[in-house]
Amino acid sequence: MDVGLTTLRETDIDEHLPVAQSLVTGFVQVVTGKAESKTEIAGTRRRFVSTVSTAGAKSTNKVEFLNTVSALNAGDAMLSLAQHGLVYKTRRAIAVSMAIANLFGEQTGLDALTKKNVGGSLAGEEAERFRNLVESSAYVAAFSAAAYLLQMLPEEGEPASDVDEPDFLFDTPQDALKGLVAALNAAVVDAADDKVMTTRAREAARLAMDELLQRRARFSALGSFERTHLRLESDGFELNGFDVAPGAKRSKLIMQFKKPNEIIGNHIAKYQAIKLSKMLMAYDFDKQMNPFVELGGFVFTFIGDGSPGTGKTILIQMIAGMINDYCEVAGYGFTYENFGVDQISSYQGKSGQNCKQFVSNVLGAKTIGFGTVDDIDQIAAKRSDDRASAGQQEVTAVLMESFAGAKTVVRGNCSFGMFSNYPENVDDALRQRAGARWLVDGPQTRDDYIDIFALLAGKNHEIPLGDHELFEAQAIERAVSEAYSELTKPQEEGLAAVYDLFLNEVGEPKSLADVGTYLHLIKVAEPRFTGRAIKNITDAIKMRAMDIELPDEWFEAPEVFMHKDYDTKRDMIAELRSPFTMDMVMQEINRYGDSEFRYSDKSDNAAVEEIIRRERQRERAIAEIEAMKKDGRWNG
Repeated sequence: MDVGLTTLRETDIDEHLPVAQSLVTGFVQVVTGKAESKTEIAGTRRRFVSTVSTAGAKSTNKVEFLNTVSALNAGDAMLSLAQHGLVYKTRRAIAVSMAIANLFGEQTGLDALTKKNVGGSLAGEEAERFRNLVESSAYVAAFSAAAYLLQMLPEEGEPASDVDEPDFLFDTPQDALKGLVAALNAAVVDAADDKVMTTRAREAARLAMDELLQRRARFSALGSFERTHLRLESDGFELNGFDVAPGAKRSKLIMQFKKPNEIIGNHIAKYQAIKLSKMLMAYDFDKQMNPFVELGGFVFTFIGDGSPGTGKTILIQMIAGMINDYCEVAGYGFTYENFGVDQISSYQGKSGQNCKQFVSNVLGAKTIGFGTVDDIDQIAAKRSDDRASAGQQEVTAVLMESFAGAKTVVRGNCSFGMFSNYPENVDDALRQRAGARWLVDGPQTRDDYIDIFALLAGKNHEIPLGDHELFEAQAIERAVSEAYSELTKPQEEGLAAVYDLFLNEVGEPKSLADVGTYLHLIKVAEPRFTGRAIKNITDAIKMRAMDIELPDEWFEAPEVFMHKDYDTKRDMIAELRSPFTMDMVMQEINRYGDSEFRYSDKSDNAAVEEIIRRERQRERAIAEIEAMKKDGRWNG
């Protein structure tokens, strides 16, 4: 089941094929004046820009897109497969977008006003509303066509850097679509081959999308389209209002999913991952909000750290698998994306663009989303690291803005996880934007190691198990209880010293003032323990207050919980929660504080080791220079 889904019919699209064909065959476009010569600068695709303003001037431009594409095949009257595909998809984009514009007209009453306007009886506010709706309809048509092309055109190689932005007029849907086709026409002129042609056409569609999103606020009648959820089954085309600038066409998620019982150790991380998976399924598509965001305890961002081989990848596979299974039961769409090193580009701005697209895809309010950044220390650089590439710095900036920026809106339909073997190498400000800290330390006890060996060894043997209850140590409730009890006192040496000082000065904490004193002592010892750290701790405490086990029966059939209305789901969840205790408060402070001291100690140790290594190299160099001087081989 898709919430609020509108399916486009082929009969509605076919009505617009004659107009679509005429736009790809040839038309005359009215363009606004530009201070740009029609003569290209030699050796480039760019034109001379005059210093004399021609703003406001109008001119015409004859566009014959089909002929332009045909001319790319010199001496061959037939179009190549790629050329035919581009022309066909452009025509299809026009027809689909005009069908969507018609739907917009039916939803907003534009069709009724259009009939009334034919009789010339519109005046005053009614005439003004008609004008606004026509312009908004033109915007919807251009946006839909650009979205269609972005989803249908293959993304090949690096983006083109010599494509101009389109010149849009919004007097009618056809005028807006002429601007898009003219931009495509200008982009593919003189393309060297089919790959270049496709790359430039896709870049023209992307620039059109960017231009349209920037102009969105100028149109006052787009409210109904923002809530629209459209799908064209035959093409796999989907449009979800303006929540996400559409990107590549999605394919079914293929991943080697893992079950919770296949993970040994990592008890707290596994427990919270299970809770997160169920939390996401409480999201209400109508209200576009999750009760856990309102009640507290929702995990929007988290960071998982641990040594290599402790189970970070398998934890990702477990979370994705659980969410995918729940979404299949509920009939919801599931978006999983990983941002990796292969998306760091040598082209300026492209890495940031890739990262922004990754975030936008996961944030889309019409699906349940889970985004991961594996090996975050290799992908997002510290801002103080002058050896990092510009692409890594771009990614850091985008993630910081997206995870806790001025325009960040947490709806509760998605979560982002950052994973690293060396979290101390992640920029401090970015790391602190991770609301939850998961220590992924792998198997720890003797029982853990027996369990993991028995699990991985399989059953193709007759070796006896011995004196051991298999997987009893992995019973999640008991294991988590024991893991949390260990956090009553800090685990890291630096925080343990602060904790002992606090006990000597204050004693066992009994009030909020005592807690504040402890937090201040941590701040004195670790300057990076800022106000954002306190927020993350309080969010974790609220999550512990919501430390409820949503019954598995709620997720076995959609009508039991997942398809309930927002208020009912919120009340069902609220009935299960209980107040948090001082023990929970201290455990969460110690858990978060341990992570900061762990990162700080690792960073300091790495710096010390680097200084020692350089000093050893210097001493060795001095000794070799002295030996060379004695032998007469030194010419310095």
